[in-house]
Amino acid sequence: MAMSCKDGKPGSLDNGKYVRYTPEQVEALERLYHECPKPSSIRRQQLIRECPILSNIEPKQIKVWFQNRRCREKQRKEASRLQAVNRKLTAMNKLLMEENDRLQKQVSQLVYENGCFRQHTQNATLATKDPSCESAVMSGQQRETHQHPPRDASPAGLLSIAEETLAEFLSKATGTAVEWVQMPGMKPGPDSIGIIAISHGCPGVAARACGLVGLEPTRVAELLKDRPSWFHDCRAVDVLNVLPTANGGTIELLYMQLYAPTTLAPARDFWLLRYTSVLEDGSLVVCERSLKNTQNGPSMPPVQHFVRAEMLPSGYLIRPCEGGGSIIHIVDHMDLEPWSVPEVLRPLYESSTVLAQKTTMAALRQLRQIAQEVSQPNVTGWGRRPAALRALSQRLSRGFNDAVNGFTDEGWSMMGNDGMDDVTILVNSSPDKLMGLNLSFANGFPSVSNAVLCAKASMLLQNVPPAILLRFLREHRSEWADSSIDAYSAAVVKVGPCSLRGSRVGGFGSQVILPLAHTVEHEEFLEVIKLEGIAQSPEDALMPRDVFLLQLCSGMDENAVGTCAELIFAPIDASFADDAPLLPSGFRIIPLDSGKEASSPNRTLDLASALEIGPAGNKASNDYAAAGGCMRSVMTIAFEFAFESHLQEHVASMARQYVRSIISSVQRVALALSPSYSGSHAGLRTPLGTPEAQTLARWICQSYRVYMGVELLKSGTEGGESVLKTLWHHSDAIMCCSLKALPVFTFANQAGLDMLETTLVALQDLTLEKIFDEHGRKTLCTEFPQIMQQGFACLQGGICLSSMGRPVSYERAVAWKVLNEEENAHCICFMFVNWSFV
Repeated sequence: MAMSCKDGKPGSLDNGKYVRYTPEQVEALERLYHECPKPSSIRRQQLIRECPILSNIEPKQIKVWFQNRRCREKQRKEASRLQAVNRKLTAMNKLLMEENDRLQKQVSQLVYENGCFRQHTQNATLATKDPSCESAVMSGQQRETHQHPPRDASPAGLLSIAEETLAEFLSKATGTAVEWVQMPGMKPGPDSIGIIAISHGCPGVAARACGLVGLEPTRVAELLKDRPSWFHDCRAVDVLNVLPTANGGTIELLYMQLYAPTTLAPARDFWLLRYTSVLEDGSLVVCERSLKNTQNGPSMPPVQHFVRAEMLPSGYLIRPCEGGGSIIHIVDHMDLEPWSVPEVLRPLYESSTVLAQKTTMAALRQLRQIAQEVSQPNVTGWGRRPAALRALSQRLSRGFNDAVNGFTDEGWSMMGNDGMDDVTILVNSSPDKLMGLNLSFANGFPSVSNAVLCAKASMLLQNVPPAILLRFLREHRSEWADSSIDAYSAAVVKVGPCSLRGSRVGGFGSQVILPLAHTVEHEEFLEVIKLEGIAQSPEDALMPRDVFLLQLCSGMDENAVGTCAELIFAPIDASFADDAPLLPSGFRIIPLDSGKEASSPNRTLDLASALEIGPAGNKASNDYAAAGGCMRSVMTIAFEFAFESHLQEHVASMARQYVRSIISSVQRVALALSPSYSGSHAGLRTPLGTPEAQTLARWICQSYRVYMGVELLKSGTEGGESVLKTLWHHSDAIMCCSLKALPVFTFANQAGLDMLETTLVALQDLTLEKIFDEHGRKTLCTEFPQIMQQGFACLQGGICLSSMGRPVSYERAVAWKVLNEEENAHCICFMFVNWSFV
């Protein structure tokens, strides 16, 4: 290194003359630089004293050397970054040029097909009177419905199927066999995950992705073949047979199982052929397809509790990239047999966007995540390396999927219900499940818990963006969780015993979120939740303890299309060992109608303020609905508890009630976060918080005072807004219905919505007669004329039904006519006193 020299000696300064540091001095300075790149003045003087070889260098020269060294390091890093960006842009430009060529071929093909179609139409018009035309059409139809003979599944036959699969896959990956359209919301660029496209007009559902990853092709193929490591919905992939081919490739016969995403649908399985080979240009190809209608070879009979789905030619084309890394093309093409699920869930199995989000993009994210970890190895939260945290995420996701599906081959069995089928209870006492928990006390003796119970349910949500609802559940746990249940669950993995005490003991002190790790695109992140001040029993109320939860969050991006939102957590011990026992519980919200969410990601999620919405309604959710966001979604809830076998009935009852209370809380939160429908639905329902709602609340209270002679609300309530708020939070269920031949509900306070187990959005679809049994309907028919003539009626206690069919008992009920300003009947109001679920 050249420096100016003062007295002619090396390493010293003189009028504009330069000399070089000796190699020994440069080596010493470099060693010191790596220890401390920016030493202070005191530290520089100390360096000169400690290193004799630098004794003839002045402190000012040391300062200048370190400044120059830091500048060179910054320039080197910037040059390296620019080179990486340039390589990435070059590769992306190559991808875009290939995509442009493919699109031009597709346009040419469409033009040709359009010309053929016109010619065929003209010929058909001229030949309408030709009797041979009909026979030709019929023969064509017969050819289309002709069943193909069974395929040969001998080694030679499998090779023929493999080569055919390879050709079909390549025609989808780089050709025009499928008409691909850009996936909504995905824009290609140097910082994007890749070029994502979905199919248009082809059988089944299909998605395609092109991207760049900083891994070698063989490593990419190895990772993608290990599907359970990156595809959370994949339960297992079993390789049943491997056949080498003459060209150096391999044929594998696979049996794959996929979890069902919700309790309302069965799981899927596949019987597959996978072919791995190297093309003439050095590209590595891994392609797959289902084996069906074969003979003279291995087969896989149907498996109980699974629906056999079909994978059409799919796979991965992996090409080495100049300068390192790989260019990858991914094609996923499946027929998921949507006929086997309820109609409301069929969009999940008929949407190429859902397939792209869950499978195709998940593969790219995994590759990018591992590539980043390889290029920037580091230790993340709580001293864990990324691979260890990925393993914890996988355990959480897999445990939750196991609970939702409850496969009998893993030891799960169903308990009888309590007269209602809204919550399903499963029990697992298999040794494998308990060994996975590894429960023990500090004294070394095994835990007395010898079984695991799961309570699960699914519910339909409307007009609530999944990402917004999930973020509220994550950030406001005290709005839905019971601290005593958290304490009971946490005690299972702690060093001492704890028994369930039934009711809530105290409450949450505070919730602290400790981030651990996240994926490259922040699609998924892992964190530890510290719940401070939780009493584990009444005796501990004066000395509450902290409870720790390991939590996995995904689908929090409100702008993503068709994204499943998940919040999965499990109590852990403060030591947080890698093999910590995990009993995952949580929520999964799956949009049924895909659209672009338009709400702000920084929106404040305060439940109280959400309830006090103005005339425009809940702005974020209104914007979301106006932009064509998903108007329906299905939420799946599953909670697991370890318990002693003799307490099974007690724990099952507790779990049922807990899940039902969570469902009620979620409905309440969803109501607060949903749009008010103040536009086109204004004639059907008065939106909460508007002047019309305040007027209705005033009419309800005034009419009650006129007919009953007493106040409905406590004295001191003044102003329309205050009356509405007090009425909304009234402890008794208050609801209004229209004056029609078939009365329908138009308004209900919070207690009324809880009693009916519905929301303001769905309230208008509920008729008055649906909530009463036969005896109640007869009583109502008898009393209704009295209500219209006298203005009110008092009804004896009885049983009514919620919108979900659950029986609700009430001590007594009051009905009165609500008069408007002109003293004309506006509606009928009912108040159910001291109600409870039976």
